[in-house]
Amino acid sequence: MPNTIYPIRLYGDPILRGKARPIADVNAPVVVPGFTATSLRDVARNMLETMYEARGVGLAAPQIGLGVRMFVAAEYEDDEEEHEGKEPPLKSRVLHEYVMINPVLEVLDKRKELGQEGCLSIPGIYEEDVPRFREVRIRYTDLDGKEWMGEAEDYLARVFQHETDHLSGKLFLDYLPQAVTDSHRKALAEMQRKAKAKLRELEGRAS
Repeated sequence: MPNTIYPIRLYGDPILRGKARPIADVNAPVVVPGFTATSLRDVARNMLETMYEARGVGLAAPQIGLGVRMFVAAEYEDDEEEHEGKEPPLKSRVLHEYVMINPVLEVLDKRKELGQEGCLSIPGIYEEDVPRFREVRIRYTDLDGKEWMGEAEDYLARVFQHETDHLSGKLFLDYLPQAVTDSHRKALAEMQRKAKAKLRELEGRAS
């Protein structure tokens, strides 16, 4: 069966500001809005393919309209920080794919580093000086229902913090002065317009 590329929800979509619900049963069927029910495993694979298609390094379930606590991410052979959104990350360069269900982050190093971030739900906007903790521990469940724990530092820690934030309705712009968001007012307003149009389209399909 070919993979599905999901539409990515844009800034202004209410689901991006909601709190995602825990996944109680990894074997229960899942319905991504606008699509037929399928397994969580298939949704995770489709999310990874959607992430690759969009040239990203991570994608959280709310970004495809699914309000559950899950995200996917990939670690590449080279540092994608300079390439995200500019050059397509080749799957041949993938060192490891992550599918994290019900992730819980613990800060191991409270020192913060400033770095550049973008977001697939806020396309075309990249900002420096986004503060993130340097080292974190993350506990999560995999697609087989097995619990895992891992540690990450520097860029991978940044990715995990960014994606976990999505599950609490937080965006990277929230870490920056309001003036930064204001400077992107026109672009963000256009995203909000597109987000509303997409919601109307989905509501039309459901009725």
